[in-house]
Amino acid sequence: MLRTPTGGAGHGTATADDRAMSIGTVLLQLRDEFPEVTISKIRFLEAEGLVEPQRTPSGYRKFRPEDVERLAQVLRMQRDHYLPLKVIREHLDALARGEQVSLPAAGGPRDLTDGSWDGESWRATAARIGRAELLAAAEVTESELEEWEAYGLIAPTTEGGYDAETVTVAKLVADLGRFGLEPRHLRAMRGAAEREAGLIEQVVAPLRRHRNPQTRAHAEAKAKELAELSVRLHSALVQTALRIRLH
Repeated sequence: MLRTPTGGAGHGTATADDRAMSIGTVLLQLRDEFPEVTISKIRFLEAEGLVEPQRTPSGYRKFRPEDVERLAQVLRMQRDHYLPLKVIREHLDALARGEQVSLPAAGGPRDLTDGSWDGESWRATAARIGRAELLAAAEVTESELEEWEAYGLIAPTTEGGYDAETVTVAKLVADLGRFGLEPRHLRAMRGAAEREAGLIEQVVAPLRRHRNPQTRAHAEAKAKELAELSVRLHSALVQTALRIRLH
């Protein structure tokens, strides 16, 4: 249950400004239900357009109670239904219009054909699909898939079959191929991703080896946050490099 600040006796009805909260206060409220949430996560959701807090003249964020509830809705849809942010945004817009929204069963797998990456897709999913399903979901041929596997861009899981992230990779590789980028060109991206994953693993490895289950759980949350920041940094660096080259 979210805790909403209320005015004391004799103070009258609180105004919208009186009830506005700092990002630190919002974090404390959300952590009752979402202990792994961080300030970086709230800022990330703001950057993705999921919440739009007010700004003071000096630039400080001020969140209204409805902003906090919207953040809680986003976090529930991620935690309970594994929905990507694009889909969550569509659901929230529909709810704002008074429409009914149908959510997948809690704990169910995500849409395997959705190509978005929202920072939650690093989480392993129990859903597995076969080779034929992967070809159909990514809309590629057997020969294309064989070539991608030969270059290390696609690989089955250790349990056999493919997971949701593999479908996303296949769709992106196919899209890049339409621009003339071949698998041999993309090996550098794969190598960069492996190096970034290695850096994250170095940071969280001591926490994962800890005896305390809560500390190990914190390691997973830390890895998730680092993955989000890594993806955002990579995107910003590519955009910056392009601006320098094109101007």
